[in-house]
Amino acid sequence: MTITISAVILAGGQAKRMGGLDKGLQLLQGKPLYQHCLQRLHRQVADISINANRHQGIYQQSGLTVFSDELEGFQGPLSGILTALERAKTDFVLFVPCDSPFLPLDLCAKLQSAVENSASLLAYANDGEREHPTFCLLSTKLKFSLRDYLQSGERRMLQFFRQHNGISVDFSTQKQAFINMNTLQDIAKSQNIDA
Repeated sequence: MTITISAVILAGGQAKRMGGLDKGLQLLQGKPLYQHCLQRLHRQVADISINANRHQGIYQQSGLTVFSDELEGFQGPLSGILTALERAKTDFVLFVPCDSPFLPLDLCAKLQSAVENSASLLAYANDGEREHPTFCLLSTKLKFSLRDYLQSGERRMLQFFRQHNGISVDFSTQKQAFINMNTLQDIAKSQNIDA
């Protein structure tokens, strides 16, 4: 049986290294970062929404559903992931960060294959050198244990993933796909990259 998948762009952070600017709305090649992600996700998943804790009206101009974290106070990506899992009407939710405009075009297919072949509840990307837990596919069944994890005060993604036997999926042939824009300098350096 094929699993159903929806997707969420995570744009709910404080972007401290960007001086508190809203990362997803910063322009790369004349287009907000989140729209680059959206364009690449649209080829993979039909049902996409955005997790944002600020400037929701601007994100809503995309025509997508926009929702904020249920937990207050910028608690990190797992907080947005929890809210998404609780809202989802699909079996699994694919997550990507809003600041990685070159994300893999086969991200969903490879993560889906990993969970289907292993009967695991989650899979996430690695580039051969580093793990990238914000590029992940999670079963909505994890919402209960994730809520407990966050209520215990924990915020570390990889620790939660390891506790639930998450599968690390190799994207080492696509290292450039995981370039992320943590600072305005990163954006400036990436203006000429051809995705």
